[in-house]
Amino acid sequence: MAAKILANLIVMGSGILARAFVQAFRQALANASKSGVAQEIVQNLRRASKVMAESEARQILGVTEQASWEEILQKYDNLFDQNAKNGSFYIQSKVHRAKECLEEVYQKKAQGGET
Repeated sequence: MAAKILANLIVMGSGILARAFVQAFRQALANASKSGVAQEIVQNLRRASKVMAESEARQILGVTEQASWEEILQKYDNLFDQNAKNGSFYIQSKVHRAKECLEEVYQKKAQGGET
């Protein structure tokens, strides 16, 4: 009999605790949306997911760190054209993102070298 009462108390207590947690979570979401924190987090996540690392970009294009910009453009054109004709749009977009990433790196190097 005592075990049954104890089990009922545990089940009721956990139900109350779960409802309180859900209500607190909803309130936290409401507060975050009012202050704009939620929108900022979503924007940061979207931005982070689109950023490609330099090493990944070099792997995709098959170039080393010593590669010249002309060599990168040549590899890019070759891979992009191959995938445009009979390849994958996903791979084609990865090749394009890789070129964009390395373009930023080379522009920064050029600006740093000039000053």
